[in-house]
Amino acid sequence: MPTVRAAVHDDIAAMEALICRSGIELSAGFYTPEQARAITDHVFGVDTQLVTDRTYFIVEEAGQMVACGGWSRRATLFGADRIKQQADPLLDPAIEPARIRAFFVEPWAARRGYGRLLLTWCTEAAAAGGFTTLELAATLPGVPLYAACGFEKVENIDITLPGAANRPLQVPLVRMRKTI
Repeated sequence: MPTVRAAVHDDIAAMEALICRSGIELSAGFYTPEQARAITDHVFGVDTQLVTDRTYFIVEEAGQMVACGGWSRRATLFGADRIKQQADPLLDPAIEPARIRAFFVEPWAARRGYGRLLLTWCTEAAAAGGFTTLELAATLPGVPLYAACGFEKVENIDITLPGAANRPLQVPLVRMRKTI
């Protein structure tokens, strides 16, 4: 039986390793290997503000970390600490959507319900925090899960990252939203 718990700062190294494995392996068929490496190296990772806020969670099965992800009452839509360039202000739940952030699953544990479990957990927590809408920036591998859970596409987002030989590389994401 899986359990969900709040991530703590001592979990960060293990979460970063899981995120790297997930970002590379589960992107196959959705992104080119170069896109998967670029987004994993430059965007994916732990946003320690979520850990501090106690809104980032770990799913464990038999004592082993199998997934991580969270929600946020802050303005940042996606990305790890290394891409933040300014303060991360709090959102107003009366007029702004909570963010669903940084969902990653061990590749060997994919499609076993861990992402859906985390999403249910985060949706309930955001609703308890007064939010009525959720928003996220989905990677292409995540779009099927979020769509199956009632999220609708708002817009396509292309982010530019350094590719091979530092030439610019476009990586597509999808902004999605759901009323709760």
